[in-house]
Amino acid sequence: MQNRRIFIAGAAAAAAFSHRASAQKGWPTGKPIEVIVPYPPGGGIDLMARFVTKYLSEHLKGATFVVNNKAGAGGQIGTEAIFTAKPDGYTFGAISSPVISSIPLERSVRYRLDEFTFLANVVDDPGAFWVKVDSPLKSLADLQKRAAETPDTVSVGTAAGIGSDDHLLLLAFEEAAKVRCLNTPYDGTSQAIRDVLGGVIEVASYNVSEGLNFLREKKTRCLGLAAPRRWSAMPDVPTFQEQGFDVLMGSSRGFLAPPKLPAEITTALTGAFRELLGKPEFLAEAEKLNLPVNALIGDDYRAYILREAETVKALFEKRPWKSQ
Repeated sequence: MQNRRIFIAGAAAAAAFSHRASAQKGWPTGKPIEVIVPYPPGGGIDLMARFVTKYLSEHLKGATFVVNNKAGAGGQIGTEAIFTAKPDGYTFGAISSPVISSIPLERSVRYRLDEFTFLANVVDDPGAFWVKVDSPLKSLADLQKRAAETPDTVSVGTAAGIGSDDHLLLLAFEEAAKVRCLNTPYDGTSQAIRDVLGGVIEVASYNVSEGLNFLREKKTRCLGLAAPRRWSAMPDVPTFQEQGFDVLMGSSRGFLAPPKLPAEITTALTGAFRELLGKPEFLAEAEKLNLPVNALIGDDYRAYILREAETVKALFEKRPWKSQ
């Protein structure tokens, strides 16, 4: 009797495995793959997701994609939707870091960062400090000096508000420079740019891709970018590190899938991303769109995000913040 039970159990397990393998082998079918964007249409994450999925199907036979914006709670709602989705290959999402790491420090969330299936990072958009073209501030040293002389008075607009990479860049600079500025949080980059151009704020903190056009039009100047090296699109602008401030911060934008995505599907998706992000035509078009591509696939992307999360946590322990 015992041997018969073992046989039946083994046969049932084999049948279940065969069904799963068959289903995965047929993936993707004609069913559209939902790509969740945790932010409203028209923003940096949304534009990146639509740009990438437009070409990804060329590297994943049979795949079609539908972008679904699930905005709310600073990205939390959409990110939770990615995490709790069925891991069948028909749902994944676009995310921004370090926001995905900072939100759980402020409040309870229904996702665990290390359990996501990491697919690919696409864009690494460094943060930067910007001033009006005729501002007396010419460098980060000038900003440090002004802030030291008049603490909590130099207005710095953080384009995406409290807890964003723009805000974390300000906090990291203040720690490195041993000064305090007056943070002015915004709900969007366009508002921060408007106010720095209008002289309402002295400095604005936002990403290089968002500021390149105004720089080229000579409406703004960039005091420094928080990247390991200079960006080819603005080679005359030094990094924070070159100016003596050991600060790295920006917005990385990539794709995650729910936990426990089957290995076969994960391999197919990461392989498609690898091919696309190495394609010269894709890279050329990304450059035209001012998208600084930094391809990180699978485990490399995972390691990057988890390492960044430790940096964000350490900063939070020094300078805790809370979104309103």
